[in-house]
Formats: sequence, structure tokens, C-alpha cells
Amino acid sequence: MTKLIHSIMDVESCNSYVDNLYDVDSAKCLDAVIYIKNMIIGSNKAKNMIIQQGITPRLIQLLDDPIGGDDLKLEVIAVIGSLARGDENHIKSLTAAGVIPFLLNNVCASTNPQVIEFALRALQQLFQNEATKTDLLFADSRLVPQLLKLMPLSVCNQISVTSIFTNACKTSEHQAILCANGAVPALAALLNSPVGDVQLATLDAIASLCYQNQRVSALLTVSSFGGKSVTDHLVTLMARDRPVAMQLVAARCLTYLHRAGAISADDGKILYKTLPCLVRMCRKENRRSEKALGAETLAYLIEVDTELQRVASISDHLIQNLSLFLTKTRENSTVQKLGDEPLDVDAPSVKEVQNLKQAALRAFASLGANDEDIRKRIIETDQLMDHVVTGLTECGDHRVQLAAVRCLHSLSRSVQQLRTTFQDHSVWKPLMKLLQNADEDILAVASSTLCNLLLEFSPSKEPILESGAVELLCNLTRREDSALRLNGIWALMNMAFQAEQKIKIQILSSLGTDQVFRLLSDHEVGVVMKTLGLLRNLLSTKPHIDLIMAQHGRQIMQAVILILEGEHSPDVKEQALCILANIADGETAKEFIMSNEDVLRKLTNYMSHSNVKLQTAATFCIGNLAWNEDTGCLERQARLREMGVYRILQQLLCTNDATLFEKVKAALQQFS
Repeated sequence: MTKLIHSIMDVESCNSYVDNLYDVDSAKCLDAVIYIKNMIIGSNKAKNMIIQQGITPRLIQLLDDPIGGDDLKLEVIAVIGSLARGDENHIKSLTAAGVIPFLLNNVCASTNPQVIEFALRALQQLFQNEATKTDLLFADSRLVPQLLKLMPLSVCNQISVTSIFTNACKTSEHQAILCANGAVPALAALLNSPVGDVQLATLDAIASLCYQNQRVSALLTVSSFGGKSVTDHLVTLMARDRPVAMQLVAARCLTYLHRAGAISADDGKILYKTLPCLVRMCRKENRRSEKALGAETLAYLIEVDTELQRVASISDHLIQNLSLFLTKTRENSTVQKLGDEPLDVDAPSVKEVQNLKQAALRAFASLGANDEDIRKRIIETDQLMDHVVTGLTECGDHRVQLAAVRCLHSLSRSVQQLRTTFQDHSVWKPLMKLLQNADEDILAVASSTLCNLLLEFSPSKEPILESGAVELLCNLTRREDSALRLNGIWALMNMAFQAEQKIKIQILSSLGTDQVFRLLSDHEVGVVMKTLGLLRNLLSTKPHIDLIMAQHGRQIMQAVILILEGEHSPDVKEQALCILANIADGETAKEFIMSNEDVLRKLTNYMSHSNVKLQTAATFCIGNLAWNEDTGCLERQARLREMGVYRILQQLLCTNDATLFEKVKAALQQFS
């Protein structure tokens, strides 16, 4: 009851001050703002109450009111800054009301250093939230130069401005604007600051500036300050005598510079400094946040380089240390006694557990991307596959799911693991479930993994087929994302390899010849190649070839001609000729070629082509057409002789290419 009375009194008192906020008397207005500022400090409940009163528009109005003076502005900005330190809803309320443009205007227009400082700190808080739209900072060409100009004025400004840049810089366009306005030399200078917090904030800004940006990264690597290059500064800040947070972000900067192509993998700054630093961060004695960020950055560093993967895998018990991330242990927790009950004051939160899990799985994915021995060591990690399978089903955390499927994809490149571990754990079940309703980024990796599970020697192939994979994959080929179309057709190609006739018919029926034509006209060469590969796999084994051509022969021939007459590379046209060679291997299917004067002319032309691969494929097709054990061979051979094929074969006997020579010799033997 007492609590309720106090609550009512607080609300009434607050209401009276809110009324004063709208008073024309600037002194009363100032008192009201100060009261509200003191009331909401450290209290989300009070912040809720204030925002629900709808005072945000009034605060913005006071920011733009010249009558109130700088004292009132300072207090208003302090209130906004305090509200911005609340929860996400408080920030959304502020940004929805349009507070950011007014704060930016004060940064540009005010001559009072304290007003500028307060406004920058409030903006820093607002930009730290993921939901805040940052385009406003880059829409006005005055803003970035003005912020850079304000940095030297105070340590507080340096921290605020670099933090704003860190959180606002989200696209390559943002990076380009910052770079064009001189952000690189300005940040290079701040790396020399004697203040650790300034260096730390600067490192974060550099990381945002160069992430996946080749041009900016190249500029950073040739930039210097005080006679010392930026990269040498980064190595210095990564030394063991620096705070761990600073080591980590310096290592992240060097990682991004490497991945953007500005520093090679064999450069000592990467191989002997950055890599060991990140591996060291994964030790069990480090804090959970440090371990998670260290492992995640390490995963990105080594993701595409085989040598870095190899070195990391044998460094400082890395695989063993990463495996500890996956167990829900309470390492580094402090247990205190409270009466007879032990109180764990530092138990890992759900978020910490998930961060560690996704970081470890992502690191394992990068480590095992290319090397079979490393994959074997990862697989032998205690209960790893159980953790991977569990991760696939973590519906509450998209990042864990993505890391788990990346790890699975990496490990699925092992023939041995596909035949053993993957079968033992039935990983195809959660994978297929994930594919039913996943976001595009997860879907891309999951469908790549499915491609591997559908290889001919994989025991998972049969149950995957039985679970409705054909329809799922055919639908993938119709997606707008080219990576998904590629994975869908690639998986179908693997599925069709040495498959039973009923599976091949099911694939063609579900995909449809119209979709085959669309895929063969795709702007992505990979999609075209895999579609041709699918047709080759479908048209294998004489009975299958004859049946499929009897049902779809006209459309398949049109598809082949489409490729042969199109503006395609020799590699693509070679695949089309190989399809013709497969058709020519059928008993009755041969007639689709023999009855088509245009296709026969194309074959003879390709036999004389300057590209030896095309010559070989065309010659192989001719050999199959002339095969002397098939019914009607004499008539076909006579027809081919009339077209000059025998003469061309004799001329090709002088080729220097061994493969072509063997095909020519085999074809000539059919005529004899």
C-alpha cells in the first residue's frame, strides 16, 4: 500500500514538472528539465513514464529554441542522452520523434563546446542501437567534415565521433564518404593518442571503415602518422602488454585488411602476429566475451586460406580449447556463500552460451574447410556432432543455426565422414527440416551441404530422396538468389548421378522442361554448367537414355542447340556436345541426332574447331553414332561418310593431343 502511495505521489509530482516544461518562463522550464533528468537517471521505469507522457517533441522543440540559452540546451541534451541509455524501446521512441537531426544540427551550429560535447555523446548512444537508421549522417555533406573537425577539440569528442563512425558506417557507400572526407589520416593520428579509450574507439572505427572494402584497406596499409605506418601501429596495439580488448580489436583490423586483399596471408603481421593473438584469445582462462570474439575473428581470418588453417589447427591446443566453448560449464565463475546456499554471481547467461557456441562452430567450419586431417581431428572432438545437430535446431538463435550448418558443410567435404559419422548421427534429418523454412543465408549453406550429402557414395542419399528432396530442390532452382539456384541444380545433378530410372523421371517431371530452358538461359555460368551436368547425368545408361528421349527428346535437342548456337565459352559448349554424345549412346535415341541435319553439320564443324576440347567431345559423339554393335550402324556410317566425317577423322590422326587421338582412333575403328 505504501509503495502504491509513493508511486501515485511520484506520478503527480512528475506531472506538475511536465506541465512546467511547457511554460513560457524559461527558468521554470529549466527547473522542470533538471528535475526530469535527475528522476530518470538509472531508472528505466522512470524513463518509460516520461516517454509515455509524450514529452519528446517538446524536448526537440527546446533544442531548437534560441530563447532558452545554452544552459537549457545542455540539460535537454542530458535528458535525451539519459533516455538513449535506456532500452531499445526508448531509443526507438527518440529516433521516431526525429531527435537525431536536431542533435546533428546542434553539433554543426553551436559554438558552445559543452553543447557540442553533450550532443555528440547523445548521438553516440543513439547510434549504438542496431535499429537506428544511420543514413542521416551521410545525407548532409556538411556533417562528416564537421565531425572530423571537432575531433581534435577534446578527448570526449574523439571517443564520441569515432564511436559514431563505427556504428553509422554500414555500407560501402558510407565507407567511401568517410574515406573521401579524410577519415583515414584522422584515425591514423588518433592511434598515437596517449588515452587508451581513444585508441580503442579508433580501432573500432578503422575496423568498420575497412571491412570488406578493398580500396579503403589498400589506402590504410599505405597510410602513416608520425613516421609509423598504420599497420605497424596496429601490431604495436596488439602486443601482449596491451589490454585484451585492445589486442582483440587491433587483430580484427588486421584480419579485415587481410581479407580485403591489402595484406597477404604469408605477411608476418598476419602469420606471426594476428593469427597467434587470436588463437591466444581462445584459451580457457580468458573471459567469455573475449573468447567468443577471438574465435569468431579467427574464423574469418582463416576462412579461405589453407595454410592459415593448417597453422591455426596446430597452435596452442586450439581445437581442444574451442571444444570447451560447446560445454555449458561455468568456467571463470565466482561462487560466493550466502548462508547455506552457494550463489554463482558469474554464471554464463543464455546469450553468452550461444555466443560461445556459434563462435566455436564457425571456427571449426573455417578450420576444416580444406584439410582432411584437420576435419578428422575436429570430428574426434568429444560429442561435436551432437553439438552440431543441436545447433541446427536452435530456433531461438539464427547465428548458432548458421554456424552449425557452416560447420556441417565444411565437414561434409570429407568422403570418410559422409560414409560414417554423418550416417551415425542422421544429420540429414535436421538439415532437411531446416531447409523447409530457413532464411536465405542459412538456406544457401544448408543447400550446399545437401549437395554433398547427395553424392553417389553418401549413405544419406536414399533417405533424403525419400523425404521429398526432389520437389524442394526444384523449388530452389526457381529462387531469385543465384546462389540458391546454383545449389538447387547442383544437388539435382548429384542426385541424378547413377540414379534409378524412376528418380530421373521424377526429377524431370518436377523440374519441367520449361524450367530447364530458363536455367540454360541463366546469367550465371555456374547455373548453366550444372544444368548441362544434370542433363548428362539423366542421359546415362542406354535404357534410361532411350526412355527419357522418347518422352522429352524434342525439348532436350532444342536445349542443346540453344547452347551450341549461343554466345557461350568453350567449356559450356563442351558440356552440350557431351550431352549429344550421351544421346548418341542410346539405341533409339541416336535418331534424334541422325535425323537432324543441322546438328550433324554442327558436329562436323566442331570436329575441325580450334579448341581441342570441343574437337574431342564432337569426335566422341561421332564414335557413338557409328558404333558398329548397334542396330542400323551401316546406314548411319554411310550417312556420316557422305558428310565427310570419315575424311575429317583421318585428318585428325595427326593431332598432338593424346586424348583426342584416342577418340579419333576409336571412332575410325567403328567404320572399319
